[in-house]
Amino acid sequence: MIKVIGIVLVLVVAVVAGGAYKYGFILNPSPSDPPKEKSMYEFTMKDIDGNPVKLDTYKGKVVMIVNVASKCGFTPQYEGLEAIYEKYKDQGFVILGFPANNFMGQEPGTEAEIKEFCSTKYKVTFPMFAKISVKGTDQHPFYTFLTNKESNPGFDGDISWNFNKFLTDRNGKVIARFDSADTPQSEKVTSAIEKALASK
Repeated sequence: MIKVIGIVLVLVVAVVAGGAYKYGFILNPSPSDPPKEKSMYEFTMKDIDGNPVKLDTYKGKVVMIVNVASKCGFTPQYEGLEAIYEKYKDQGFVILGFPANNFMGQEPGTEAEIKEFCSTKYKVTFPMFAKISVKGTDQHPFYTFLTNKESNPGFDGDISWNFNKFLTDRNGKVIARFDSADTPQSEKVTSAIEKALASK
């Protein structure tokens, strides 16, 4: 009898899980699974205003991808990020900011509040996107792609904190990764940007 009940429970779980997947309740694979995407250009993300943006929009540009937060000790890096964006944007450089609330609840705001904060306090003009999760079981597939060793060998590994930075070349390949403590205007960061911009 117990064995029969066990089999029934397994079947029920399987049916429920299958139905959830079919109807979209299970949105993402496990973050440890290899991503199906082979390039960052395959992703479409929502910007801070909720509009879809295909990342292939940035083909041919050197791109810095940063997970940001409004109430972090590293939040003043917005100023440095905006400064390097202004310095290099005419050479084909762009920064993509992705707000995330994964670390100590340091990005609690809505997209509208984040946009207001960034534009008024730090005069941010580089592209900002909708809030996502950058680690854990609800990690967005784009960050699964960035942190998985199958899709990004050599630069993989969990996001450690707010303001981790990935730098891609003009073909969308990650060529450098910087920790939160690596400030945007540091020689380490700017030399990598300049080297990438010099490569056609």
